[in-house]
Amino acid sequence: MKNLQVSTPTDREIVITRTFNAPRRLVFEAMTKPEFMKQWLFGPDGWSFAVCEIDLRVGGSFRYVWRGPDGSEMGMSGIIHEVVPPERIVQTEKFDAYPNEAVGTLVLIEQAGKTNLTLTMLYDTKETRDAVLKSGMEHGMAAGYDRLERLLPSFVSTDRT
Repeated sequence: MKNLQVSTPTDREIVITRTFNAPRRLVFEAMTKPEFMKQWLFGPDGWSFAVCEIDLRVGGSFRYVWRGPDGSEMGMSGIIHEVVPPERIVQTEKFDAYPNEAVGTLVLIEQAGKTNLTLTMLYDTKETRDAVLKSGMEHGMAAGYDRLERLLPSFVSTDRT
């Protein structure tokens, strides 16, 4: 997990940072297009990405479901509030595992051909934030982001602009 940094700047926030050796536009596409997401966003080894639906527009929604090696499922859904390709997405997120929504802000900044990712999660309470931290979420995120780093060279941008 040396490439993934997790911090808690306030009582209700978790900030995740990671640098990818790829241009921002490609990282953005890999994080927003189901055909790419299905290849890397399935958490720790043994898990699968059973559902990946995303309507990437303001007011659009998304739904993800992960399946564990024992068959158990974990789902997340939300509404997209802001999309500025390829640099920013703001969305609500509701995990099946906790009762209220969080607000996630993803920011991608490109420098010298590398992309710095910052994901800020704002939870309704300190208790919810602490429960998320105790869940081991950083292990699944680190595994997924490491997988993404390995796959990025094989992804070809589908953006025609």
